[in-house]
Amino acid sequence: MQKMIQYQKETFSEATMLSRSQQFYHWLDGRRTVREFSDQPIHKAVIENIILAASTAPSGAHKQPWFFCAVSDPAIKKEIRTLAEKEEYENYHGRMSEEWLDDLKVFGTDWHKPFLEIAPWLIVIFRKSYEIDENGKKHNNYYVQESVGIATGLLLSAIHQAGLVALTHTPSPMNFLAKILNRPAEEKPFLLIPVGYPVANTQVPDLKRKTLSEMSYFYE
Repeated sequence: MQKMIQYQKETFSEATMLSRSQQFYHWLDGRRTVREFSDQPIHKAVIENIILAASTAPSGAHKQPWFFCAVSDPAIKKEIRTLAEKEEYENYHGRMSEEWLDDLKVFGTDWHKPFLEIAPWLIVIFRKSYEIDENGKKHNNYYVQESVGIATGLLLSAIHQAGLVALTHTPSPMNFLAKILNRPAEEKPFLLIPVGYPVANTQVPDLKRKTLSEMSYFYE
């Protein structure tokens, strides 16, 4: 039986709750994906705290089926960029459908990914379908995709909260990341996230998010 402890959580009046929820929404609404990174360094402790924040996510049976690799080594970043661009070139020249390519045209993206070397840190998130204990016995994890997805959302929020920017990059297939970083068989790449400061005068698309009525319905 899991040991239980007293739960403690600060609560607020209805008016304060409304104000705090509005403020949090407007603050988080300012989060944007950025592709133009500065090479300005970031202290390792900041990245450590961001990863710790992500690790507070709920997970199936509290298995915590994630692993985070934080990379600042220029040689490793260069290797990641080289193989990522190789996969992305194939994506842009045959793997992606015409509809997909048309949807991307408005953002001006292509297979070149210089940010993978410029950003001071790359965080590679791995999902773990199972664990291997000290005796070599396999133990399954549960709701892995969902759990790691929630942890990634918290990671992006923590990056935003620290005053930094990020890009969710998926150079599919991503198996080369496990090889470069020497990760075990039970770990599969989930996302590659450059983290850093934006360059001065960074431009981002003028996107419009779906309205509340377009993405939700209240059954009252």
